Amino acid sequence: MIQAFTPGSDGVTPVGIEASLQLRRPGFSLDVQLACPGRGVTVLFGPSGCGKTTVLRCLAGLERAHGRVTVAGHAWQDDDQGVRVPTHRRAIGMVFQEASLFAHLSVADNLLYGYRRIKVAERRVQPDQAIDLLGIGHLMTRRPDGLSGGERQRVAIARALLTSPALLLMDEPLSALDEARKAEVLPHLAMLGDSGVPIVYVTHSLDEAARLADHLVLMRDGRIELAGPADEVMSRPDSPLARLEDASAILHATVVEREPSPGLARLQLGADDACGLWVGGGNARVGSRVRVRVLARDVSIALSRPLDSSILNIVPATVQGLHDEGTASVMLSLRLNDGSLLLARLTQRSVKALGVHVGQAVHAQIKGAALLRN
Repeated sequence: MIQAFTPGSDGVTPVGIEASLQLRRPGFSLDVQLACPGRGVTVLFGPSGCGKTTVLRCLAGLERAHGRVTVAGHAWQDDDQGVRVPTHRRAIGMVFQEASLFAHLSVADNLLYGYRRIKVAERRVQPDQAIDLLGIGHLMTRRPDGLSGGERQRVAIARALLTSPALLLMDEPLSALDEARKAEVLPHLAMLGDSGVPIVYVTHSLDEAARLADHLVLMRDGRIELAGPADEVMSRPDSPLARLEDASAILHATVVEREPSPGLARLQLGADDACGLWVGGGNARVGSRVRVRVLARDVSIALSRPLDSSILNIVPATVQGLHDEGTASVMLSLRLNDGSLLLARLTQRSVKALGVHVGQAVHAQIKGAALLRN
């Protein structure tokens, strides 16, 4: 399956968030060197108990760790210099698993509660912007007890944005929601990278990480295993993510054509018209940029282009690398003509039968396509 969704940001961005944190307590230790862009969404990803939330709480000043934290050049903590800014003086917005809205206030009054307490000159996010971004304009007169779980979280996120924070911290905000409510909220979260507020987002869901991350930080046992632009981290065949069943790569594309009757859209990767994909569903406009997730298990290869095949997406590629997974499978890294990378999980038997080797020209066959977001 191919999943496509809007990128939160593009281009190279300077480091905006830096943290050096060390913490020791019974049964757990934290030792991280974190450097994140000053825009877009940074996702801290890893299994439960790996230290993701602890890092988030340290950035907020809610947890005491030794080290240094700087945001946009401002030191919020520097133990060597005796600097420690208390939580209430850090320009942060926080969204937790529970929305924690004021039950006695309407949605509109919940949104304006923090906004009114921000000096006019420091208001970087306006109510209309947050309301449109989260799609909650029709909820203004309701009370929290009249909202679904997904609606409450969207209001909580908008409320946090309206404090015009220098940094928005989100601790698994979808974990308390069922799949239907998650599907309701995720499209709005995917647009948060355009809010102008840098976001650090904690999750153990690979699907959320793939949809939302501009910068991806993989954590395990209180340490950072790998960090970098999400598309680079996810497309590495030796990445910890490549060992997962849902291992995937992220591609960036432009919608160049739509077929309204079948509901298909043609996406072009880079300037090479031969390097494109057909995806179904969604309402992405021609000319819009999308981000595409391709699962490794849905990619196979052929040494010559098949002439009779039901697979719509067959693109030229070069074998960039092979990573033996120590089982019956091998993870291939495939370089497309536009320079982007795909992952393909093949059996050892197939690799040997085809004589697959680094530098070999092949055709990547991508099975199934679904456009989740424009």
